[in-house]
Amino acid sequence: MFSDTMEDYLKAIYVLQTEGGPPVSTSEIAEYLEKTPPTVTSMVSSLAENDLIDHEKYKGVELTAEGETVALEVIRHHRLLETYLTEQLDYDWHEVHEEADALEHHISEEFERRVAEALDNPTVDPHGDPIPGVDLDPIEGDDAVRLTEFETGDHVVVSRVSDRDEEELTYLEAAGITPGTELELTDIAPFGMITVETASGDEQSLPESVARSIRVEPVDEAVA
Repeated sequence: MFSDTMEDYLKAIYVLQTEGGPPVSTSEIAEYLEKTPPTVTSMVSSLAENDLIDHEKYKGVELTAEGETVALEVIRHHRLLETYLTEQLDYDWHEVHEEADALEHHISEEFERRVAEALDNPTVDPHGDPIPGVDLDPIEGDDAVRLTEFETGDHVVVSRVSDRDEEELTYLEAAGITPGTELELTDIAPFGMITVETASGDEQSLPESVARSIRVEPVDEAVA
C-alpha cells in the first residue's frame, strides 16, 4: 500500500510521460503538481527507493513496470469516478475532477467493479480521456494532438480536453467545444489567439493556453 501522495506523483509522471515521453524532469513534475523543487526531489527519492521509478540524476525519471501499474490503477479509479459523477449524480463535467481526486485513493476493487458495471464498462471519461481497462495494460496511444499544432483552414474533431482547470471547462462547455465537436480553424493571431468555428457556425476565439488543453484529430482520421 502506497500513500496518496506517492500515487499522485506516479499518476502525474504517467501523464507527463504520455504527453512528452520519458524521461520526465523534476521541474515538469513540480509544475504539474504545483510543488516546490525540493519537495519533488524528496518524493522522487522515495519513489526510487520503492522501485516505482528509475531516476537518473540530471536527466529525469521514468516509471518502472510496478510504478506504471500503480499509476494506471489510480487513473482508472479517477476516470471511472468522473464518469459516475456526471452520468449518475448529475455533476457538470467541470465539477468532477476535484471530487475524483479526493476519492480515487480510497475505493475498493469491489466498488470499482460495481461502478464500471453500472456504467456498462465505459472506455472514455466525460472529458474524452481513455479509461484504463481492468487488466491495467498501458493505454494505447492515439493520433490526437494539441489544437495549437494545426493551421488556419484545418478541420478537426475534439478528442479530449484537460480536466484540470474548472474555469476552462466551464468556458469550453459554454462555447460548445466538447469531445466530438467538429471545428474549423479560421484564424491564428500572432499574439496567440486561435479562432475556431463550430459546425453550427459559431466562432470562438481561444487563448493559446486554452487551445493547448484541447486534443484534436483531423476530421478524416477521426471518422476513419
